[in-house]
Amino acid sequence: MPADFLPHRVRELWTELASAPVRFPTTPDVDVAVSPRSRLCPPSWTGIVVLDGAGIATAPNARTAALLADAADELSPGELVDPDRLRGTLPLLDVRGPASLHYLDRTDFRRWDEGAAVEVTPCDGDRSAALPARAGEEDVEESGLAEITSPACVLRDGDDVIAAAGFRAWPRSVAHLSVLVAPDARRRGLARVVASAAVARAPDAGLLPQWRARTHASRRVALALGFRELGTQLSIRLADGT
Repeated sequence: MPADFLPHRVRELWTELASAPVRFPTTPDVDVAVSPRSRLCPPSWTGIVVLDGAGIATAPNARTAALLADAADELSPGELVDPDRLRGTLPLLDVRGPASLHYLDRTDFRRWDEGAAVEVTPCDGDRSAALPARAGEEDVEESGLAEITSPACVLRDGDDVIAAAGFRAWPRSVAHLSVLVAPDARRRGLARVVASAAVARAPDAGLLPQWRARTHASRRVALALGFRELGTQLSIRLADGT
């Protein structure tokens, strides 16, 4: 796709997920709206997405939206997705993120095969069968692997799955990638191998691959595959529960 169309498509995605009449400003600013049904964040939380220096944000009620708008007047969009900076402005109770948002034009895709035998398993049936052995509940939840709608691409060591990847269909024909490697099999390049196999299936289905990275290791895998980092997402919950 044309280089300038990728950011446009990504902005359309997050604007739709906001479930409110918001738009990314043309200046370094953040557009804040009340949206109890927002998918920028968990229910009753506040979500912020910044792309190319401008952002949108949704709050569960008018009071929280007013607090966030005041913070946006004081802070830059980049500071608004920095939890350390936000703590000096808003009464944060809980934080999820920040996560960097990466997207892949198929012309930039770099495959990583490493001669590994990747097994493709259907997404129907018992999805837990595709979860890497010994992966903890927190890692499984963070990866989102249990929610994929695509086939799972897995690597095995004997009968045990040690790495797996797949994607979940999102609005605007976006494929949200999920990758998980067993704790004792990390730092061997296996994430790149299974992720490469999963990513290769998305463009053929007309989908735009999306990678959400919370750690430097995850970000390195995305960049190794050719993803472009376009923005940041942060979810927050205020101390009074709003």
